[in-house]
Amino acid sequence: MNPLVLPFSETNVVVTGSSSGIGRATAIALAQAGASKLVVHYHRNRAGATETAKLATDAGCPDVSVIQADLGEHQSRQRFVDEAFETLGQVDAWINLAGADVLTGEAAEMSFAEKLTRLWNVDVYGTIELSRCVAKKLQSQATSRPPSITFVGWDQAPHGMEGDAGQMFGPVKAAVMAFANSLAQELAPEIRVNTVAPGWIQTSWGETTSPYWDARAKGQSLMQRWGRPEDVAAAIAYLANPANTFTTGQTLNANGGWNRQFQ
Repeated sequence: MNPLVLPFSETNVVVTGSSSGIGRATAIALAQAGASKLVVHYHRNRAGATETAKLATDAGCPDVSVIQADLGEHQSRQRFVDEAFETLGQVDAWINLAGADVLTGEAAEMSFAEKLTRLWNVDVYGTIELSRCVAKKLQSQATSRPPSITFVGWDQAPHGMEGDAGQMFGPVKAAVMAFANSLAQELAPEIRVNTVAPGWIQTSWGETTSPYWDARAKGQSLMQRWGRPEDVAAAIAYLANPANTFTTGQTLNANGGWNRQFQ
């Protein structure tokens, strides 16, 4: 068991966007911590989602389901929420990690406007509508501990960063973080809402990036290394844990500490 993760015994969890990367690491971490039931979500990468489900099962979760949905489309979002709640019976932790990938694959060749539109439709509008629907379902449950919704932001969104990436992901993730904070105000004390804000995390883009970005990612962290998906998963697990009943409306940076000495 990951020593950084509190026990998740008798807990049913949904992890969106869990076919790879941070989503997969989160599903595995929660399985290791003792999650009773787990829903793995994917959009296109069925093989990846199936692999995540196998890894989560091997990690100790006895009941893992895989559900497909396009969270950028209204009817698909609604169907996914209904199916996830029907599958689990009760949801204790809902973790929003699904997001549009505009940095790798064919999407990397899209124009700035096209990338921004895709990010807005999936990461912002889709996440907001999905979460409002999830919140209504959670409010109808009778539970002894407040369930939670956890979002993923970006540590630089409130501050800004140069370049197209900063101008895309900055406003998109800032919008998600602002929505999460507002939702926390609305749903407390029945439902907890928190955000994890990753820094430089070595997912698929970080594994193939240039020497400049590699050096910058390591230099801007006080820990002098890239973050790993498992580092973010540990932060998510802390905030989403049902035993953590006094933490809501918070943003936890998972960035190794910001190095203000970096030049």
